[in-house]
Amino acid sequence: MDLYVSKLGDNSTGADWRTAFHTIQQGLLAVPDARGGHRVIVRPDTYLEANLYTARQGVKGAYNELVGDFDGRLGSGTTGWVVIDSGDPARGFKSYDWWSTIRAYSQGWSKEHTGETFSSTCWDRWALRRLYATGSDAGLFFDGTVQVQPFSVLVEDCVSIGRAFGGGVASVLSRADEPITFRRCHLWALDYIGDTAAAYLRVENTSMPAQPDVILEDCVMTAPQACLKSTNYGFFSYTWTRLTRCRLIQINFSQPEMTGGAPGQGQPPAGIVTSVQRGDRMKVSFEDCLLMGYRMFGVMVETETARDIQFEVKGNCQAYLQFKQELPPGFHRLGHWPVDAFQQMLPPAPVRPSLFHRRELVKRDLMEVSPVLWQGRLCRLECDRPASGGKPEDYHLRLVEEETGAELACFGEGHSLGSAIVHDGVLHVFASRFAGNGWNDVTLFRSADLRRWDSRVVIRQQADEQLFNTSVCQGATGFVMAYESNDPAYPPFTIKFATSPDLENWTPSPVPVFGADRYTACPCLRHVNGWYYLMYLEQRVPEHYFHTFLARSKDLRDWELSPANPVLSPEGLDEGVNASDPEIIEVGGQTRVYFAVSDQLTWANLKCAVYPGPMREFFERWFPAGNALGRP
Repeated sequence: MDLYVSKLGDNSTGADWRTAFHTIQQGLLAVPDARGGHRVIVRPDTYLEANLYTARQGVKGAYNELVGDFDGRLGSGTTGWVVIDSGDPARGFKSYDWWSTIRAYSQGWSKEHTGETFSSTCWDRWALRRLYATGSDAGLFFDGTVQVQPFSVLVEDCVSIGRAFGGGVASVLSRADEPITFRRCHLWALDYIGDTAAAYLRVENTSMPAQPDVILEDCVMTAPQACLKSTNYGFFSYTWTRLTRCRLIQINFSQPEMTGGAPGQGQPPAGIVTSVQRGDRMKVSFEDCLLMGYRMFGVMVETETARDIQFEVKGNCQAYLQFKQELPPGFHRLGHWPVDAFQQMLPPAPVRPSLFHRRELVKRDLMEVSPVLWQGRLCRLECDRPASGGKPEDYHLRLVEEETGAELACFGEGHSLGSAIVHDGVLHVFASRFAGNGWNDVTLFRSADLRRWDSRVVIRQQADEQLFNTSVCQGATGFVMAYESNDPAYPPFTIKFATSPDLENWTPSPVPVFGADRYTACPCLRHVNGWYYLMYLEQRVPEHYFHTFLARSKDLRDWELSPANPVLSPEGLDEGVNASDPEIIEVGGQTRVYFAVSDQLTWANLKCAVYPGPMREFFERWFPAGNALGRP
């Protein structure tokens, strides 16, 4: 049985992308039985979730799966990483013993740990694929706590980052025919003090097993202290790990003459491969591997027992070490920096094809604009206003020629947040009035020559309501306005609609508001080939990023979201956390999308992205046949 997770679903049954659950945890708990072979498929997005657990284990020959639709082949409509961010949604990285992507908990770990012990062995016989886990003590790390049981897990094509451990297992037993396996993964540990490693592996064997407990293939393990670590204080277990075509990169090349403190606390790290206590309880098989770092093998205490770590070497195994450190037999010492290996510390970048062939800054310190063709020239209606407060004379509307920057008109003092449409040679501008430290009504300004202006209020606010951005287009039977409201009956913000036969007389529409259940703002409405297309701003709580999304409708009542959303997201340091206030126009067979980038607090700049084709084609490409996601 397949179960689906997507923030664009309606959060009902999870039976398909349309009904998808909103959280990964919901999908895990919806696995219906213990027969195995179930799959939880997740749409690429950021999921602020921690301590994930399952209600059902898999079975031999029928592992359950948790898989991200990285390349879009599973029908999510987009590509990219499924990021499981287990940090604090408001404050960032959360290091707390024990706060992790995978739930594990033992009563008494600290004075705060008073709940009942919980074991990660609930993940027995699961396969995890195409996931990016980060933000906490450990990524994809499975701790059996006091419930030491046979355990098998398969982790493939994942990025796993943690303060203490990138990935691994502890307090479990292995199965000879179903070893714990990490394949094509990037494992990162971020700490250099104490109990930390890119891959920490401890299987509770009472003697060295006849075959490897854990297999890592084609993995990259990066850490400042240890890349691979086993054993621990108070444990007397043996673990055998096999590494095939792996790269272990220790980003700590300390000076051997340093003194003071324990290893990792003022002295060079113990080793790329480290046994916490007794080296003889750790065995590692290397095949075609490269290790780079301060020294090869080490033990956190009793460093002379580092020589007791058991290892075997097969194929081409290379080492790049600090020049004074000993090279174990079987490895080829590199005298040059391994450039290719170092480059591979970075995980593969998600491929999210962009429809835009250009994305560039238009003007600084400007947020809301509305592009129009005025007498054959591309112009921008610019909305001048301070970030907050101010006097009426600080607010006005300005028409500017795009090519030259020449000002063609300045009008509407006390008004801003405007939109424009040209009809029968007349420029119609709709804007909200700023007064009483709030936004009031919607006023129409119109002119045929940009010198003489008529104005009238066309939409009046309700009690306790403010009206903000507007957008007007010619629809199927007249004109339609989408306008942004903070009506207290709905979440801030929502989008309402009004209709008009002539652009002057407007009637609020009885159709439901758009976004009655969530933040939706900054509408841009167009009618193309029988569809109303609505570009608008979504804030995906608790994620503090603002994205431009796209929906479409035949009747302004029933909407479907593009499965490839978002249309625009903030990119790079110069775009802050916001890609908002979209406006679109077709010029010369190309489609231009204007949008604002900002921190949503103190600054904003105007950018433009260009699609090399007509507007109809642009909109339709966001809705591939048979893959639309419904949502009211």
